[in-house]
Amino acid sequence: MSRAAAVSPAHPAASTTPPDSAPLASPGAKSPAPRHSTTFKRLQARLRGLAGKAIEDFRMIEDGDRVMVCLSGGKDSYTLLDILLSLQRSAPVKFDLVAVNLDQKQPGFPAHVLPGYLTFHVIEQDTYRVVKRVIPEGRTMCSLCSRLRRGALYRYAAENGITKIALGHHREDIVETMFLNMFFGGRLRAMPPKLLSEDGRHIVIRPLAYVPEREIERYARARAFPIIPCRLCGSQDNLQRVAVKKMLTDWEREFPGRTEAIFSALCNVATSHLADPATFDFPGLDARRARVLAEAAAAGIPAGDEPGPQREPWEE
Repeated sequence: MSRAAAVSPAHPAASTTPPDSAPLASPGAKSPAPRHSTTFKRLQARLRGLAGKAIEDFRMIEDGDRVMVCLSGGKDSYTLLDILLSLQRSAPVKFDLVAVNLDQKQPGFPAHVLPGYLTFHVIEQDTYRVVKRVIPEGRTMCSLCSRLRRGALYRYAAENGITKIALGHHREDIVETMFLNMFFGGRLRAMPPKLLSEDGRHIVIRPLAYVPEREIERYARARAFPIIPCRLCGSQDNLQRVAVKKMLTDWEREFPGRTEAIFSALCNVATSHLADPATFDFPGLDARRARVLAEAAAAGIPAGDEPGPQREPWEE
């Protein structure tokens, strides 16, 4: 069910205000005062730089793309849309942005907030009632809720010519997901910045993958986004993700920079130093060794003259 036109270069929300202070507001709506402080401009420039780097590194957006920004009303999705609108004005490629909100029919949901703040599309689907009916009291609702949301968004994307689906996950989300999969799923797997859906029909992108959550929080406060809390995920104190987030927060307090180091590790994977035979040819190491020895013998290199093994950082 569509309520408004897509956000695009021709739309006032994307073209009438300078990049450093542009509100995400539709004409006539009450919007936050522009922020011109040097601190804010530096913060915005940093977020633009990190998002732009992620987009370039993973080729997230290409010329002619129609990008659907999934807007929940939380700080992450507001920031994502704001930064993409800013990048859109100076990007070397042309792309359209379509802001979409999934109305899950949660009781007490302030339906007036988003329409009064910006122009967007609404998908109406009563996932709240389904989740509450199927999931027993006290159990986490995230898995089912996520599947239902994903299905609704994929369906809208297929029906409206969407080529990329942009989500607001940030660096901490990716690191937390890795630990959740390790601790509770026995898998070394995180949340990729760019993903092809299981049916091969949709590409999901996460332009904020390099952005620390604390900087999104600062940006959202400076822009005074009207945050809408989730009454499903946000109301569950027993979530495993909450425990993992607390663990990372405690680590970061004691060892500043640890989250950044963990994320860096996800970007520098040596499959030869893990233990998954499906991703590295361990049985083939013998053949590789024999080939190297044969080549060394043919070149007349005596045994023992090869360079020694490099020291690992923790051995120094």
